[in-house]
Amino acid sequence: MSSVAPVRSSDDGSGPARRAGRAVGRALHLPARGIRRATHAHGAGESGLGKLIELHAINGAGDVMITVALASTVFFSVPTDEARGRVALYLAITMAPFTVLAPVIGPLLDRLPHGRRAAMAASMLARALLALLMSGAVATGGIELYPAALGVLVASKAYGVVRSAVVPRLLPPKFSLVKANSRVTLAGLLATGAAAPVGAALHLVGPPWPLYGACAIFVWGTVAAFTLPHKVDEAKGERRARLSTHEPHSKRPGLRTVSRPVLCGLLANASMRALSGFLIFFLAFLLREHPVAGQSAAVSLGIVGVSAGVGNACGTAAGAWLRARAPEAIIAAVLCLTLGVAVLAAVFFSALFMAVLAATAGFCQALAKLSLDAMIQRDVPESVRTSAFARSETLLQVAWVLGGAIGIVLPLNGVLGMSVAAAIVALGTTMALRGVLSTPRPHHPDPSRPRVA
Repeated sequence: MSSVAPVRSSDDGSGPARRAGRAVGRALHLPARGIRRATHAHGAGESGLGKLIELHAINGAGDVMITVALASTVFFSVPTDEARGRVALYLAITMAPFTVLAPVIGPLLDRLPHGRRAAMAASMLARALLALLMSGAVATGGIELYPAALGVLVASKAYGVVRSAVVPRLLPPKFSLVKANSRVTLAGLLATGAAAPVGAALHLVGPPWPLYGACAIFVWGTVAAFTLPHKVDEAKGERRARLSTHEPHSKRPGLRTVSRPVLCGLLANASMRALSGFLIFFLAFLLREHPVAGQSAAVSLGIVGVSAGVGNACGTAAGAWLRARAPEAIIAAVLCLTLGVAVLAAVFFSALFMAVLAATAGFCQALAKLSLDAMIQRDVPESVRTSAFARSETLLQVAWVLGGAIGIVLPLNGVLGMSVAAAIVALGTTMALRGVLSTPRPHHPDPSRPRVA
């Protein structure tokens, strides 16, 4: 019996299950190393920006999971007329209170400069718990779904405000804020594009499953938020900025007193964000009622959605290498381009022009936001810069809500809708041109204004 070779069991690590597990691990290890190498390149790993890039990717993946679950319940699962009612109810219960809460988010977070990591972790954990809460009501679309959706929206925007304030503290050497923000935003877009089909596949298993996936992702994000460097929570020398000041003798700087071009650029960006909210809601119902010839409503929406996503990604990627020496001129140029395309879409209304407008709006919105970030970096004193980012981000989110409200109440007439879109952009273009005209000329340089790289 001693000459008989022992039988090797699968418990010693050589069984087929263990070998398959190791193979899967090796297959996932290489992409993970590649992602880590990309996010930590050019000093981003040493400064901590790489960890913020990864956290923002987690945030984007979780948000799109919740979006898939809500869209399937509120929009796709019922007839068009009922869907408009449900979305109107969604706006009334979530977006309307948000317009009241959003202006409070920035000042509230301003009072917690030493707890930014905890604030981002709390926003992730809150969305994880709310996703579980919504999973019980998503199949029926019950009224309890909407207050939870409001909580998710507020938590998501709170994260966005804190993230904007954190980026300046994590800049690697010789890294511009435009480049840093473009990397963070691009990571979120890529994660959103990757998670969207996963969410759709989970929805085929059952309506609650995308929310279960969102819960798991946000729990991961809760842990990841605390891996950011401790300097994120440092607030030495910082003060709170205001969007404006009514006292000429006030010593508290605000965006209006610091630089008129910054205020004009902010209002121009607000029009682009309002255009984004308007197109999302208006085209969603318009294409559902009047889809592209030969295509279903879902495919028609997919075409426009992909066009907008590709445009946004291209604009963000362009910001990674574009040297924004004249951000005011860039904002004015992209708004003029968007206005021209919107006018053409209104005059020659067609499915092609809708897709082109969506792509143009995505591309130009990304470049305009990156240029606004560069202007704040250039003109706003460092002592109030993080506060200025919080204020500007809050205003842009409110503009998106207002644009979405216009989109939901407008009659489903394509020419009318594109005309309204052109009017929204025209207001922003006016402010952008005023910002260019109010910028000091090159032959009278202001030595106190550093160049933007």
